[in-house]
Amino acid sequence: MKNNFEALIASYIENKVGISENFLSDDLANNLKQNLLALQQKSLLIEAGTGNSELISYDSAVRSDSIYWLDKKNNNSFENDFFKQIEDFIIYLNQSCYTGITGYEFRYSFYEKGDFYLKHLDQFKNNPSRKYSMISYLNSNWQSSDGGELLIHQPNNNQKITPTQGKTVFFKSNELVHEVLVTHNTRMSITGWLKCD
Repeated sequence: MKNNFEALIASYIENKVGISENFLSDDLANNLKQNLLALQQKSLLIEAGTGNSELISYDSAVRSDSIYWLDKKNNNSFENDFFKQIEDFIIYLNQSCYTGITGYEFRYSFYEKGDFYLKHLDQFKNNPSRKYSMISYLNSNWQSSDGGELLIHQPNNNQKITPTQGKTVFFKSNELVHEVLVTHNTRMSITGWLKCD
């Protein structure tokens, strides 16, 4: 597991975008994906907005995905395994990079065919607690024709990242403008933030 942690950190230091191809095992990714699909079938996902609870707005011309917040109170064994891995990563990150992360929040993100999310930053104007963004993908057998890439805008080189299962992306929340390109297939992930509250 430490190899996956180090892969995220090393690639982040090199390029401001950390990538670990196998941060989630296939078993964990598949089980999380089944959780998400069950929530979607039960109509428990909600429309995603922009902004935080104090300044939230909804505009399907900006983003069109649906979400469901993960919560330890649900006591889902697979989500608890995910939380444990994130907590281990935070310990490793704090010890190796002195980041001072004190908490986190994560949610499922579900994009249906035709969904997208336009250019944005992940840090709120009225709350700077989000320090690092993390996205773990749950899409097996993803093809280039499926679209749905994460496009990260950098000064000299935009980076397009395919949302393949097990892959996790890591970057500073207040630095990099990014977007989700139109997806041509169902696209699933766990998206969240490491925080200093």
